[in-house]
Amino acid sequence: MASLPFPLAEPPDDLTREAGRKLFAGETEFLKGVVAMSGLPPDDRIEVCFAGRSNVGKSSLINALTGRKGLARASNTPGRTQEINYFTTSGGPYLVDLPGYGYANAPLEKVQKWQRLLKSYLQGRATLRRAFVLIDHRHGIKGVDDEILSLLDSAAVTFQVVLTKADKVKAKDRERVLAQVREKLSKHPAAFPEIVLTSSEKGDGIATLRAIIASIG
Repeated sequence: MASLPFPLAEPPDDLTREAGRKLFAGETEFLKGVVAMSGLPPDDRIEVCFAGRSNVGKSSLINALTGRKGLARASNTPGRTQEINYFTTSGGPYLVDLPGYGYANAPLEKVQKWQRLLKSYLQGRATLRRAFVLIDHRHGIKGVDDEILSLLDSAAVTFQVVLTKADKVKAKDRERVLAQVREKLSKHPAAFPEIVLTSSEKGDGIATLRAIIASIG
């Protein structure tokens, strides 16, 4: 039987799990918020970024990864965060939190400014090794997600889908949503060929994602 395209990432072995644990056991600190390309920190190390629709659980995931509840600020107001937020890890990559997209209530001018900054960042940051695109497991890939995935294709930035809120998905819906995500990803050449399933609330998939980040060079 042929294996499914875009399989779920397997839990890490002991060695890679430990590498991921050690990376995030050190201090992860907020470095700065950036509103223009001129404000980016020196490109003296690799970085990975996190993108996703507003309220997809991005802040909660970053907090779960780092083990610090208040590191990334979660907000119930879509579109509140308008900066690219940089975090340092202990001897590892920058973690870059991109503003949530797909919000309907933000002023058009702000949305356009953010879109320009996002495009410039994705196309112009040579040290960016991977984008983790967060998708709510209950809803799958929506049109606004597809726009970001296409932008990552055009910028030749490898991206990996991270399904969030896996604990909130009804059992009868899991395979249907996974099939939809796989079908959408098949049209994106920059898509990394594994999906990470996570629940920040339950801790599912956190060790796997830590190990993946620790292995990116």
